[in-house]
Amino acid sequence: MLEEIRIDSLGVISSASAQFHEGLTVLTGETGAGKTMVVTSLHLLSGARADAGRVRLGADRAVVEGRFSTETASAQVIDEVEKVLESAGAQRDEDDSIIALRTVNADGRSRAHLGGRSVPAAILSGFTDSLLTVHGQNDQLRLLRADRQLDALDRFAGDSVSTPLKKYRAARAEWLAARTELIDRTERSRELAQEADRLQFGLQEIDAVAPQPGEDVAIVDDVRRLGDLDSLRESAEGAGAALVGAVDDTGEGLSALYFLGEARTRLEGADDAILRDLLPRLNEALAVVTDVGADLTSYLADLPSDPSALETILNRQAELKSLTRKYAADVDGVIAWADDARERLSKIDVSADALADLSARVEETATEVAAAASKLTSARSKAAAKLAKAVSAELAGLAMGKAKLQLDLRTVPAGSQDSAPLSIDGVELHAGQSGVDEVEFKLSAHDGAQALPISKSASGGELSRVMLALEVVLAGSDKGATMVFDEVDAGVGGRAAVEVGRRLARLARTHQVIVVTHLPQVAAFADTHLVVDKADAKKGAANSGVKSLSSSERVVELARMLAGLDDTETGRAHAEELLATARADREN
Repeated sequence: MLEEIRIDSLGVISSASAQFHEGLTVLTGETGAGKTMVVTSLHLLSGARADAGRVRLGADRAVVEGRFSTETASAQVIDEVEKVLESAGAQRDEDDSIIALRTVNADGRSRAHLGGRSVPAAILSGFTDSLLTVHGQNDQLRLLRADRQLDALDRFAGDSVSTPLKKYRAARAEWLAARTELIDRTERSRELAQEADRLQFGLQEIDAVAPQPGEDVAIVDDVRRLGDLDSLRESAEGAGAALVGAVDDTGEGLSALYFLGEARTRLEGADDAILRDLLPRLNEALAVVTDVGADLTSYLADLPSDPSALETILNRQAELKSLTRKYAADVDGVIAWADDARERLSKIDVSADALADLSARVEETATEVAAAASKLTSARSKAAAKLAKAVSAELAGLAMGKAKLQLDLRTVPAGSQDSAPLSIDGVELHAGQSGVDEVEFKLSAHDGAQALPISKSASGGELSRVMLALEVVLAGSDKGATMVFDEVDAGVGGRAAVEVGRRLARLARTHQVIVVTHLPQVAAFADTHLVVDKADAKKGAANSGVKSLSSSERVVELARMLAGLDDTETGRAHAEELLATARADREN
């Protein structure tokens, strides 16, 4: 909920702050005092477009700061808020509240802050979306838009529509993906065929060479070794002769093995314990020399004896280099290119069989989308009847006689420019993100009267009451949200005004409701009464402030609203009676 707001240099308000509480809060004041600036400030905190014309004359910038709490919010709302805070790197304040701030410079530039971090205005919109709903005088006109009417129906329906809507969107996404792929393959068949030929040629060339991972690195060592073959052979043979004797040695040569054997024989014949204790170490030396000699023999045996071995490996190196010049920097990269090419080839099969399989997939997914769309339409149709009945009941309570709301739900035909029409029962329909349906709110003035679109049949005051009735009915789906109404009682008076106040008070049982009103019948139902008053003009610029009224001050304000009777006993008596009546009504 909204706990506090501070406004600096916005319109006629130089500096003002107000605290808000649970229940119903009303803002009243003389015409031109700046009541609407409070709603404007909330619009700014909701990410609305900044208007430099709203900056107070002579000020460099306007500042709006709001403090929000999620203590009474639902788990879903808290989760949505936390996601926004985390994505923006924003932090809660010490008391766990969240501070949002918007500044508008006189040159039209604006900045937004959330939880101590500078953020785009769109982030503020995402933050307040689940916490704050502002119904300004212009917002009532949004109810005339078909997409807003469909959103209202879906909100009312809840899970009965949201579940089939999710299934429809998932099926639609799969269908559109398959359809796009089929169109792409069909239109680009020649281009794709050429690409497939290039990839296949490359794969044939690579497969013919059959490079192994890391082979280009290993072959460099082999080439270097073969280039020094004679020198390496001479070194190995010399080392072997020194250790164990030459191959043609008679056993009397001067080798390390020969001399170690002589030493062991002499020690074994010695009759001295100290000398005999040296025998184990001598045996170890003999074993090491023997092992090294065997390794040298094995090394010599592995050296190529074929004079053409170097030429063979150089040819192999040339083959690998021809691949690395064309496809990648090294052999491992060439192998990776081949893997990617095989995967790409599997996706650009433009053969008749492949296109037929893909076409069958498109038809199959289209059938699934059509079935999901039909279920969605059926769910909306049931919800539309219930919503119409519920809102009509509210309208009767809002002194609109026997006026009834009717929801005309219909499918949307595919237009001539529709890129992806969906066939349902032989009819081509527009398959949008929200289904194949559109809804139109119609109002009939009385029994037997023709139901007409509310844009044609509802006056400003009636449209306000339709919107209020709709919000009361939808209240159960957004428990805990803050709702702001600006002049929702426009064009209303008398008994209808009392009913508007009563509905707002009922809405305030589950929501924080803030109302800008000029009707005392509505203001009497408030739990908290704030007044926006205009101080004496200074230096040519009027200044307004916001203050909370005590019980006695409320009587004076209501009397003023009753045709300016604040300075008469009759007016105050009437105001007290109005407060008492509203209080009794709320307690029932």
